[in-house]
Amino acid sequence: MPQIRVLLGFTNAADHTIEESAQAVHDGLFGNPAYPTPPIMQGTLATALGDFSQAIAAAQAGGPADTADKNNKRAIVVGYLRQLAGYVQANHGNDLAVLLASGFHAVSTNRASTPLPPPTIKDILNGNSAQLILRVTAIANASNYEVRSAALGTGGTPGPWQNGGIFGNSRSMPVNNLTPGTNYTFQVRAIGGSTGYSDWSDAVQHMSM
Repeated sequence: MPQIRVLLGFTNAADHTIEESAQAVHDGLFGNPAYPTPPIMQGTLATALGDFSQAIAAAQAGGPADTADKNNKRAIVVGYLRQLAGYVQANHGNDLAVLLASGFHAVSTNRASTPLPPPTIKDILNGNSAQLILRVTAIANASNYEVRSAALGTGGTPGPWQNGGIFGNSRSMPVNNLTPGTNYTFQVRAIGGSTGYSDWSDAVQHMSM
């Protein structure tokens, strides 16, 4: 059986992709019984990722010094991901499912279509009036995320699905123009991969305020 290898393509990816990759590893690797002793602590990666995200925002509105700071913080996150990728490579037991559960992706060994896994809705938060904000698990190699919603009628029966928008940030997807006091059900899917879209996530309900 060929040796399954961890994909390291994130090292040369765009800043946003590295953010998404690091979040996926943060969510999948730590606390996973297949990987009991990661070489990087969860809080260390979370802090570096938060610093990198802030530096990206600062660089967009700042000057050369802000860009240099962003690049330095990017290098820290990439360095941590490389260490964790090496750890996963040594501990996945040549089991693809175990590797993917870490949040990393595997190097393709064939040309078969490989759809993205569906995201999981982690939180739905109340934003402004008639607005709910969704947060989902980051999916490595996803270019965007698509949201759909349906109002729940009598007895909890959902109405027709409505397009909730396409978003580039898995951690903040505001859905607007909802009816206050109405319960809604939401699903999210990742955009990208060889088939264009993942399956829709499990539905999660929340009331608009």
